[in-house]
Amino acid sequence: MVAEFLSEFGLFLLELVTVLAFVLIVIVVITVSARRTGQPEGITVRHLNKQYEDAANTIKRAVLGKNAFKKELKSRRKLRKKRKGGKDEERNRIFVLDFKGDIRASATASLRQEISALLAVARDSDQVLLRLENAGGTVHEHGLAASQLLRIKRRGLRLLIAVDKVAASGGYLMACVADRLMSAPFAIIGSIGVLAQLPNFRRLLEDKGIDFEQVTAGKHKRTLTLFGENTAEGRSKLKEELEDIHELFKNEISEHRPQVELDRVATGEHWYGTRALELKLIDEIRTSDDFLAEATEANDLYQITFKRRRTFPERLRAGAETLLSG
Repeated sequence: MVAEFLSEFGLFLLELVTVLAFVLIVIVVITVSARRTGQPEGITVRHLNKQYEDAANTIKRAVLGKNAFKKELKSRRKLRKKRKGGKDEERNRIFVLDFKGDIRASATASLRQEISALLAVARDSDQVLLRLENAGGTVHEHGLAASQLLRIKRRGLRLLIAVDKVAASGGYLMACVADRLMSAPFAIIGSIGVLAQLPNFRRLLEDKGIDFEQVTAGKHKRTLTLFGENTAEGRSKLKEELEDIHELFKNEISEHRPQVELDRVATGEHWYGTRALELKLIDEIRTSDDFLAEATEANDLYQITFKRRRTFPERLRAGAETLLSG
């Protein structure tokens, strides 16, 4: 009897220690993450040309040797000075933005700040490149993100979008507004459709003897429910709402990419970059790296990032994701 008690008590202590250790690790990860992102909220700007040049110089110095590298650097400076003709050279500018999406398009908060900042200083000849990675999510959030991008076009600036991994569903709703849309060969493009799904626990509640009541004012205030009995009328109404959203989605694509055959692509399917090019969902097979490497010769590239303080739930979620990915 005593041995059994001690055994159970020992297992309890082991479980308790395990839980406490996990909580402690999460707290440590959050603390470290907070320190790493402890910079004040605001806009940061990086001159990408200098970043690329510094990286290339590091390799050249190692490959050529110190003396040869100095000669090459001196020759390059003379050539640059000669090209300028002794005058200040006003180069074209490309502002580079990044959008990494989630189901709620939470990066929209930063995107709107970045766009407001660049529009305040933009010249008519400037261009904007958005590096987009977005698998889609809620309609209204991604619709707002697309509206932010339209501010760039209304200002008269050329909007370029590069998709290296994925622009699907709400992500493609954003991507389709580009003046020129580029994609990596195996990036996921499309998924022009609308989805709604939810579980129903009514039978489980009934088995447990639990009643669920829902009171609404308005015939269609709630179509389907998690806990009550769903009706054919409710399902039909939800289907009608989804079809309406799908129609709005197609209208947006038709406005910005009239060359697309909507009946062929608005099926909810997705395609890889090379197939998407054939379907005219994109304009070019090209990665953002290829584009920027070429653009740096004739343009000044500025990456604009708005850093915002993350809330505690966001830091907690980031800490958990770090643990799970590690």
